[in-house]
Amino acid sequence: MSSPEIASLSWGHMKVKGCSSSYKDCKVWPGGSRAWDWRETGTNHHPGVQPADLEEVLKKGAELLIIGRGMNEALQVPPSTLDFVKQKGVDVRVFQTEKAVAEYNKMAAQGAKVGGVFHSTC
Repeated sequence: MSSPEIASLSWGHMKVKGCSSSYKDCKVWPGGSRAWDWRETGTNHHPGVQPADLEEVLKKGAELLIIGRGMNEALQVPPSTLDFVKQKGVDVRVFQTEKAVAEYNKMAAQGAKVGGVFHSTC
């Protein structure tokens, strides 16, 4: 399965190709996507992205994980979260969200099994 293209990104709004709904924050993986609801794991800007936020994407076959920290990079990514991903044998890259989406789409177009979590506001 291929990773779906992120078709558009603006403040508070993301569209994934092949999906009828739009997202504020989203998770994508080879073959799918869904809203990233921070309330599921108690995530907040600080301390930031938790391993539990990434489990689903990793289980769905991502071999490369892209994390978008927000338009102003307000969302933190603790070293322990990066270590968790690396221990799973998955490469992880962290960017400001516009750069994260560009990297994700570039890797998806090359056929990589890429997944990601993206915060589309601050």
